[in-house]
Amino acid sequence: MRIDGTRRHDRATELVLQYYAAFDRGDWDGMLAVLADDVVHDLNQGVRETGREAFAAFLQRMQRHYRERLYDIVVMATADGSRAAAEYRVEGEYLLTDAGLPEARGQRYRLPGGAFFGIRDERIARVSNYYNLEDWIAQVSGPRP
Repeated sequence: MRIDGTRRHDRATELVLQYYAAFDRGDWDGMLAVLADDVVHDLNQGVRETGREAFAAFLQRMQRHYRERLYDIVVMATADGSRAAAEYRVEGEYLLTDAGLPEARGQRYRLPGGAFFGIRDERIARVSNYYNLEDWIAQVSGPRP
């Protein structure tokens, strides 16, 4: 790592941690505040959405269908602060059936996840989320709790 006096690496790490802290508080406005207007969001095994409005709609859908918390978050960033990655553990509850997925009955789930970020002008310009969808489906499709 090259020390260049700007601490871009630290600012990128703090930006991603700010994003996740807002997520854990259910503070959607706080999450949206750290995103670029033209943010690109790559949904796990899904489509690419573009723009803060599309991201806000995604958050509203998440709020209706899931209750999640993230634990053991580790963030890594490039020296120039242009990219970052995070690994974490998700603990959640499936509240309402989401289109194309198994029926929701309040099932609880736990799985590892990760994300890659593009950072531009001290805003998150890309979020690419990854987790094992088959593992999640197996957990929520099991017997009733």
